[in-house]
Amino acid sequence: MSNTHSSFLKEMGITEWTSRDAISAQAEVSSAVTSEPNTQEKQASPRASNGIWWFFGNEPQGDAQILFQNLIRVLGLATNEWSWKSPSTNLGQLENPGLPVVALAFGGPVAQKITGERDPLPQLRETILALNTGNDEEIPVIASFELNQVLTRPQEKALLWQDLLMARSVLQNS
Repeated sequence: MSNTHSSFLKEMGITEWTSRDAISAQAEVSSAVTSEPNTQEKQASPRASNGIWWFFGNEPQGDAQILFQNLIRVLGLATNEWSWKSPSTNLGQLENPGLPVVALAFGGPVAQKITGERDPLPQLRETILALNTGNDEEIPVIASFELNQVLTRPQEKALLWQDLLMARSVLQNS
């Protein structure tokens, strides 16, 4: 890892970095958490889908959209492996795509609305919550910060990444 990356990760509060992906992904992670556009395209590799990601919240705009696009790229998600869902969606109308699903709620109010929990975001984070679709099926939900909040509070960038890694772990273990 280059000196630049080490100092960047240290500034984010990450003291130990272990990557399971290719070394080239490190540059993408750095780009994603700083919301700078990444001009390098990730090479497509044939792989089976591990599942579907549902992102709940308001679709990001501006710099938050760039941050989100970089997060999708770093996670290695194809277009058909993720979708935005409105927190006001009738949860009973969500259709299971036939693959494991994990939901990520951007913001405490969004997490509260889709899970029925009442605790504030600090208590909801780092916990696997559940979204009940009404079909005797529960979708695991990870609560995280709103993307615009992450852009204005750099100390939360590392925490957002931890939430994404937890969601990926939940999905891989489904």
